[in-house]
Amino acid sequence: MINKKVNNVQEALQGIENGMTLMLGGFGLCGIPENSIAELVKKETNNLTCISNNAGVDDFG
Repeated sequence: MINKKVNNVQEALQGIENGMTLMLGGFGLCGIPENSIAELVKKETNNLTCISNNAGVDDFG
């Protein structure tokens, strides 16, 4: 079996480059990929296409 566990958000987003398409899992408020979004903003990654059923609410996420 493949081990897909990572130690932190930086490790999880390693290899993400400008122009990529990402699918972000989760459902409802318990599944908002808030740490991933914040880290992508810090990295100044741009021109991403993000697919998610719920990336946030109003002014969060």
